[in-house]
Amino acid sequence: MSLGDHLRELRYRVVFSLIWIVLGMIVIAVFYNQVYGFLTQPWLYAKEILSETNPELSTQMVLSGVTTPLSLALKICGVGGLVLASPIWLYQVWAYIVPALLAKEKRWALTFLAAALPLFLAGVTVGYLVLPQGISVLMSFTPESVPITNLIEIDKFLELMLQLMLVFGLGFLMPVVVVGANLVGVVKGKQLAKARTYVIFGTFVFGAAATPSTDPFSMLALAIPMSLLFLAAEFICRANDKRKARREAAAELATS
Repeated sequence: MSLGDHLRELRYRVVFSLIWIVLGMIVIAVFYNQVYGFLTQPWLYAKEILSETNPELSTQMVLSGVTTPLSLALKICGVGGLVLASPIWLYQVWAYIVPALLAKEKRWALTFLAAALPLFLAGVTVGYLVLPQGISVLMSFTPESVPITNLIEIDKFLELMLQLMLVFGLGFLMPVVVVGANLVGVVKGKQLAKARTYVIFGTFVFGAAATPSTDPFSMLALAIPMSLLFLAAEFICRANDKRKARREAAAELATS
């Protein structure tokens, strides 16, 4: 394919994915009240934790601004549509890459792509579940000696949670990217082994920089699973390299 053909195919994949994301946004809009209640559950759980660890702490959830409810609804629908349409756009990513792969490599790619969706959704779920602990850690710095009421803007809280969920979801996709690069011959398993220490260190730096809540609990909840997923991806890549080496050796014997 020429460069123009690649760009046209990329445009088709992007537009097709955007259409499904918009349809997902419409579904979220229909069930907006239920989704809104679901997203506020971490705050209610965080309040329970705070009532046990810091019973004197006073908090109140508020919503300020005339246009805030609309902008918040658009953000929730946008992220919700992205999550609902994840099977579609993840497949489009694979379909764009697959022409560069051999038949056997396509089977490997398809098998591992089947893990991309649950990995992404697992990351989103972990981001949702770790937020209450992160809130309790951050709110615990409120001094108990001074009577202070913490006003929590619900739009800022939900933006924080949506960002956290997306960061975790995309972070959990790292092994898909690594194995995909190995399948197309960009990286080798030995190269990943040499870079292992630096990558694991980088995941902790990424966890500290990418988690918007900036608490150590959220950072570890992202960095540790990403490190383990990288090790799993390295194992798969090394196994794939050995398989390629055996196949090439058999081909050389057959031609000699």
